[in-house]
Amino acid sequence: MLDRFLRVWLGSWPSPGGVLVVGSPQREKPRWDGGEQRALGVTDAAGNGVLSVPPASREAVAALVAGLAPGELEAALAAELPGLVGRPEQHCFTGVFRWTEAPADLPDAGAWEPSDGPGLPEWLRPFPGEVLVAREPGTWEYLAGVGLKPHDPTGVEISVGTAERARGQGLARRLVARTARRIVAAGAVPIYLHDPANTASAHVAVASGFPDLGWKVHALAGAA
Repeated sequence: MLDRFLRVWLGSWPSPGGVLVVGSPQREKPRWDGGEQRALGVTDAAGNGVLSVPPASREAVAALVAGLAPGELEAALAAELPGLVGRPEQHCFTGVFRWTEAPADLPDAGAWEPSDGPGLPEWLRPFPGEVLVAREPGTWEYLAGVGLKPHDPTGVEISVGTAERARGQGLARRLVARTARRIVAAGAVPIYLHDPANTASAHVAVASGFPDLGWKVHALAGAA
């Protein structure tokens, strides 16, 4: 399932060895929220993977990564990739890439609500369809929520956020696990991405059934 998703998301998978740079029309199309993603890559624990860029940028980016050791890739992408794909005002970041086929069997939390419903924080509203929300009994005040990034029917990324006063209660891991189980039941692979420095997010991921296998995601962010 993961291989199928990555082939669609990146334009090719797996790599025959090292970092394979592919020119994919996907990088010139709007992503799930209408924004753009001019460069996107995934590498495994051995440093092998695929970097997807617009077709016109493929040759220059391939020359950049040719012969790089795995430990040199992140610095090279951070320094050169935005300019090579025509977005010098953006920056390239490297995050932790996690997925699961066996989400944790934690007690359910929250209820599914429309993302344009009342009483939701602004960060949840861009997600299409339903979001999973935990609220304070009685007051109905927002405590924590999950939104889904439908990159493709074969792969869905989970985003989670918890109100400061509700942290430390285990809500995030229960919401993420419930969401992941729903994605698996629909025949797709759940994806969880986070900043390597975000230890709280890492703890949520592990507790909800997303191990860290040493895989990384490489992508552009910032003003377009």
